[in-house]
Amino acid sequence: MNAQTTIEQTYGFSQMVLKSYIGDLTDAELLHRPGEGCNHIAWQLGHLISSECSLLDSVAPGNSIELPDGFAEKHSKENAGSDDPADFATKDEYLALFEKLQAASLGALASLSDEDLEKPAPEFLQSMCPNVGAVFVLISTHVMMHVGQFVPVRRKLGKPVVI
Repeated sequence: MNAQTTIEQTYGFSQMVLKSYIGDLTDAELLHRPGEGCNHIAWQLGHLISSECSLLDSVAPGNSIELPDGFAEKHSKENAGSDDPADFATKDEYLALFEKLQAASLGALASLSDEDLEKPAPEFLQSMCPNVGAVFVLISTHVMMHVGQFVPVRRKLGKPVVI
């Protein structure tokens, strides 16, 4: 197995966990916060999408997707405290963006050689990701940094264990 295949499978696993955790949540339930001072699921979904677009553009310029107008701003740190449903997308809209972004990220990854993956990452990422391959590892695992926060919301709502 090569690096691209490993990253692709990791990406797929992360998306499977994400979809399992939000599959039975309503749009309104996405606005529940796992605890005081925590970001609600809708904001986190948008943050994940916006971040992936930025990361992908940093290592594969022109390969990311176009986000709806104002999407990145509504999911910025400055808007993390908003509980206004009008600021956020629906679950189906988030999932559609994830699907388009997955195709873009995996397409960009497939176009790179092992030598491309070993090239230095953009300077602003090098403290965490020394090379392009590590940026794709971050893209494939970033979701997993957040989905654990979805479980307390599921428990509060009386949702079943899905994994």
